[in-house]
Amino acid sequence: MDVTEILESHKAQFKPITVEKLVPLDLDINLLSAFDTNALDEKTLKNNNKVEKYLLDLTRDNTQLIVNELFKLPVNSTDVGVLAQLPERTTALPREKPLPKDKPLTRWEKFAKAKGIQNKKRERMVFNEETGEYEPRWGYKAKDKDQLEDDWLLPVPDHVDPMEDQYAKAREAKKARVEKNLKRQRRNEEERTAATLAGKKDIKEFKKNELETAIAASKKATASLGKFDAKLKGETKMKGVTHQFSPTIGDVKAEKNSSLDILNKIVGKSDILNTDKAARLQAKKRDAANFEAKKKRK
Repeated sequence: MDVTEILESHKAQFKPITVEKLVPLDLDINLLSAFDTNALDEKTLKNNNKVEKYLLDLTRDNTQLIVNELFKLPVNSTDVGVLAQLPERTTALPREKPLPKDKPLTRWEKFAKAKGIQNKKRERMVFNEETGEYEPRWGYKAKDKDQLEDDWLLPVPDHVDPMEDQYAKAREAKKARVEKNLKRQRRNEEERTAATLAGKKDIKEFKKNELETAIAASKKATASLGKFDAKLKGETKMKGVTHQFSPTIGDVKAEKNSSLDILNKIVGKSDILNTDKAARLQAKKRDAANFEAKKKRK
C-alpha cells in the first residue's frame, strides 16, 4: 500500500521549520526574544483585510527561528525532565532604580573588623537542663526571661546590706541594661544617618559643623541677635557677610565714574534717559522747596 500521497498531503498542512530572512534576526536566547530589523510591507499594512494575517505569519516565522535555536542548545536530563542550557544574556536591560549604597559600619562592626573577629551565628533554641526541653534564647518564652520569677532564692553578696532586696536590685540592673542597649541603638542610627548625609566627609567633622550651625541659628533668636549673649566654651565666631562702604571724602573723579556706572545700570544699555520722568522729579523737588520756604516765612 502506497502511503506517499497521504504523507505528502498531511505534511502540506503544516508550514516548514526553515525560515528565510533577508536580514538575520538579532536573537537573545537567554531572554527568549528576537529583534527583527527587516522592513515591513507598507502595502499589506494599509490593507485592512490582509494586515492581521500578515502580522500573524510574521510572528510565527520569528517564533520558529527562536525554537530552532533552542533545539541547538545542549541539554541535561533531570528529575523534572530534559532541560536546555541557556546561553549568557546579550541584551543589557536598564535598572528601574539605582544600585543600593553600602550601609556604614557600626562601632561594633568596625571593632570586629579591626580585631579580625568573625560573628558566629547562635542557634535560637537552647536546651534547658532543668526542664529537659529546648527553649528559645530570646523572644517569646525565652530561657532567661522569667529567671527571676523561677529563682525562689537569691544569694546575698558580701559587703552589702543584708536587708537589701536582691530581686528589686536584679530588676533595676536588667532595666538599666535594656536602657543602655536602646541608647546604643539610637546612637548607631544617628551615626548611620550622619554618615549617609556626610558622604565621604568625616562623621565627627560633619556633626561638629551641624552643631555650630544650629548654635549660630539659636543665637540670632534673641532681641539683640546674639550680640550680648554669653559665649559658650570653645565657641568660635561664625563668619557672616561683610559689607564694604566707600569713604565719604575721596577722589572726585572716582566718585563721578561711580555715579555714571549707577546711572548706566538704572537707565540701561541704550543710554536713553526718560526726560518726562526727570522733569516730574525736578518739579516735585521745586514744589517741596517752595513749600518749605513758605513755611519758614510764616
